[in-house]
Amino acid sequence: MADSATPATKTPWHLWVVGVLAVLWNAIGVLDFTMTQLRSEAFLKGFTPEQREFIFNFPLWSVVAWGAGVYGGFIGSGLLLGRRRLAVPVFLVSILGVILTSLYSHVISDWDKVMDAGPGAVIFSVVIFVIAVLLWLYARAMTRRGVLR
Repeated sequence: MADSATPATKTPWHLWVVGVLAVLWNAIGVLDFTMTQLRSEAFLKGFTPEQREFIFNFPLWSVVAWGAGVYGGFIGSGLLLGRRRLAVPVFLVSILGVILTSLYSHVISDWDKVMDAGPGAVIFSVVIFVIAVLLWLYARAMTRRGVLR
């Protein structure tokens, strides 16, 4: 028997589009993080020995932040597809991870110099941050509309 106090809200078509695209986008980050942490030779073949050494010596807090950013985004995307309001705080964890990772990469460490990244790396970090914030705002809006429960 359905609870008449909380009528079912129809899932808008755009939730499926946003959710699937978000899963795919965040899966790239999960793959990058996981293969790097597993020190996959095939994945890291394009890096110089100095770059690999630099990556392998990230401080623990930045590795945790990186993992929280990518896995938070991936899990949040899955929760969005599952219409769960828990997506909102999980996306916030992802945003915090993105901020801390970017802080380490572009402010604290020599990442840009060692990786020979150039201004494109900063732009890409901004894009990642903007997408993370947009996903959080979207999940929050869907929660307020009663789509996420």
